[in-house]
Amino acid sequence: MTAPSLRRRRPSGGFTLIEILVALAVIAIGTAAVVAAVSGNVSNAAYLEDRTLAHWVAMNKVAELQVAEQWPSTGTQHGDSLMASRQWNWELKVSETNDPDVRRIDVTVFGGQDQKDTLAVLVAYVGRPPATAVPTGASP
Repeated sequence: MTAPSLRRRRPSGGFTLIEILVALAVIAIGTAAVVAAVSGNVSNAAYLEDRTLAHWVAMNKVAELQVAEQWPSTGTQHGDSLMASRQWNWELKVSETNDPDVRRIDVTVFGGQDQKDTLAVLVAYVGRPPATAVPTGASP
């Protein structure tokens, strides 16, 4: 009989601990990048939804003035509207234009109660309703 060999036999086909740790590190870095990208997309989608709803609130305020029977008086109004189960604060500024039969409407919609987070600004013009029209040559 021969003496046992002092050489160890290395099993073939397996991974070493270092190789497994390197693979896990690569997977962890890749997963972190994917999570960051998805998080950014979700945040951006929520912001765009807020801006879209705020714009609709502004368009509704302008539509209310356009279909109203009365001529809007100049000045600033504040209020809130319910849309998509949320309260939206808005500011409405009505100002005169060079044409006495047209008024400029500036609607600003805010994201919070503090009115610092402006989400939508809409400028529109509304004409004087026919019942209150000023005859040509007369002053309003």
